[in-house]
Amino acid sequence: MSSQRKAAQNRLAALKLNSVDLQSPKNNKEHHTQEMGHQRLIVRRGQVFSIILKFNRNFQPQTDNITFVVETGPEPTELLGTRAKFVLTQAQHGNVWSASNFIADQNSLQVSLFTPASAVIGPYTLKIQISQDHGHSVTHLVGTFILLFNPWSTEDDVYMPSEILLQEYIMMDYGFVYKGHEKFITPWPWNYGQFEEDIIDICFEILNKSLYYLNNPSKDYSQRNDVVYVCRVVSAMINSNDDNGVLQGNWGEDYTRGVSPLEWNGSVTILRQWSAQGGQPVKYGQCWVFAAVMCTVMRCLGVPTRVVSNFRSAHNMDGNLTIDTYYDSDAKMLPTQGRDKVWNFHVWNECWMIRKDLPPGYNGWQVLDPTPQQTSSGMFCCGPASVKAIREGEIHFAYDTPFVYAEVNADEVIWLFGNGQAQEILAHNTSSIGREISTKMVGSDQRQNITSSYKYPEGSREERNVFLKASRSMLDQRRASSPFLDLLGSGGMRDQPAQLQLHLARTPKWGQDLLFTLHAWRVPDRVHPRGPIQLVLRFCAQALLHGGQAREPLWRQVVYLNLDFGQEVQWPLLLPYNNYRNRLTDEKLIRVSGIAKVEETGKSMLVLKDISLEPPHLSIEVSERAEVGKALRVYITLTNTQMEPLSDCTMMLEGSGLIDGQISKDLGTLVAGHTIKIQLDLYPIKAGSRQLQVLISSREIKEIKGYKDIYVAAARPS
Repeated sequence: MSSQRKAAQNRLAALKLNSVDLQSPKNNKEHHTQEMGHQRLIVRRGQVFSIILKFNRNFQPQTDNITFVVETGPEPTELLGTRAKFVLTQAQHGNVWSASNFIADQNSLQVSLFTPASAVIGPYTLKIQISQDHGHSVTHLVGTFILLFNPWSTEDDVYMPSEILLQEYIMMDYGFVYKGHEKFITPWPWNYGQFEEDIIDICFEILNKSLYYLNNPSKDYSQRNDVVYVCRVVSAMINSNDDNGVLQGNWGEDYTRGVSPLEWNGSVTILRQWSAQGGQPVKYGQCWVFAAVMCTVMRCLGVPTRVVSNFRSAHNMDGNLTIDTYYDSDAKMLPTQGRDKVWNFHVWNECWMIRKDLPPGYNGWQVLDPTPQQTSSGMFCCGPASVKAIREGEIHFAYDTPFVYAEVNADEVIWLFGNGQAQEILAHNTSSIGREISTKMVGSDQRQNITSSYKYPEGSREERNVFLKASRSMLDQRRASSPFLDLLGSGGMRDQPAQLQLHLARTPKWGQDLLFTLHAWRVPDRVHPRGPIQLVLRFCAQALLHGGQAREPLWRQVVYLNLDFGQEVQWPLLLPYNNYRNRLTDEKLIRVSGIAKVEETGKSMLVLKDISLEPPHLSIEVSERAEVGKALRVYITLTNTQMEPLSDCTMMLEGSGLIDGQISKDLGTLVAGHTIKIQLDLYPIKAGSRQLQVLISSREIKEIKGYKDIYVAAARPS
């Protein structure tokens, strides 16, 4: 057969699709999704990706008509933005779905596909329709791909104009959650693991089990182009309060039906467990677990996200921007009289986005809080609330800005309570709420204090003016015009005849006696400018719960002091280990409070000291260079510095790219004063910067945590 006749027959044959190359390894690398694997095509919106179509004959641009069809969601329609049809063109035009810049080479056709930066995120099906004679067309399945938000695209609402920040807030799959107390802040290593191969599927499973989806699947899918909407859905779905969300909260002390919130090392195990048990909530979570899991989900979906800890975080339910706490005359902290409280610390997320629903100037970091504290539009979710709006007191902005404002800016009024009523104000603190607001520093293991992004400096004119503006917005007209509002702005109560402080004499370690010193000195006052005064001080120590409440007293002491003008006294105090042994919560936090009654005036003064007990130190060492697939020897050492054994010790290791899942090991009992040394081999899976998290838990101490940053080299060619 002649070549001319062959060519003619080739032209006459109907165009048929024989095979497809989605070029997943190349596309995923260009779209910063290579960490999720290269078997599936995972791309980001607002950016081109190329595929190769192979036909039964040469593609003829003049006569062969190809239409591309993309679909997502249960009932795709063009009206809802879940279906798009577009023809093959030579050049791309605008921020719309397109197939262009094609190159025909023999029987193959390379095409660049562009997804608009406003497209719905999710799993897509890609098809082509090839027009035939007489108006008929044949549809071929090309394949599937997953579309994510794109913070690298200037057109996307999550665009972040810094590669350094993107490496931290999208690509970093480990980090720290900051816990403890404002004076004893502890970095808590966490494995986010957003690039583990099945996590992206679980993220969309979370969206598909939300009440928004179950109530109206098509409408829900159509709104998944909006980062504000997606964030609110995820915020609601991380907790299980009104849906089958990922985590069930537990702020009690009985975790026998699940896992203590202190015993999680990372998000991957939690998300996999939720998916494996058909969407039943995982037990249990508290604020840092909720926020860390949400960080995993949002980074996986392509939204720059970080975890933020707020120390002494207010939970203000009555909207008056004050938290009232109460003590009796024996210095015992009493249960709160209302629903307000002060968490020792509270953890939430910040997500980076443009807020088209707000006036200009309020883009950037937005607070999202998946911990179920109150409902928002009928659901247990919170945010996004603009951090800038919080700083400026613009509490009328959506979403939940008044609640977050109070968390960092409420005032605290401390009352002496007796005979069934509040008798005397012991302190009015305008700067005790919202302390040391912290997140992981970019490119470092250090902590960054970001308090200044939430509020002006405490005590400054700007800070008080913003507070008063917010107060007038939140309080009704009667309260706003009352003397109480003047008290809110005053920043203090009255002159005191003496100053009292408690200081630790040495580092407080769990299992040891606690030594501290009362410092008291006389200052002149209006009643007794220079005369001596007599003080009767009653001290009380209580185990402090995470929610700011306290258990029954575990130690009491009474001190009598005579103070003359200008005199300073240092009085030693001892809290024996036996007093707090077996009486603390898992968080090992003690509040020492003292009420001093001035005999001459009958007035009272308050002194407080919160003590966070240090657990034993865990060390981790590696012996040699880490390389993908090659054994890496790890040495873990723990010395029991306590005066009694640690029983039922277990060890859990986790680290994305280093370990597939988790490694657990029973260690038995660690005798007082003894050292345990463990060695094991890891076989790293992925190259790059990795972090190994190690948790040793015992009956006596739930969390002894350590971490090791490890750089893994690519495998050497064989």
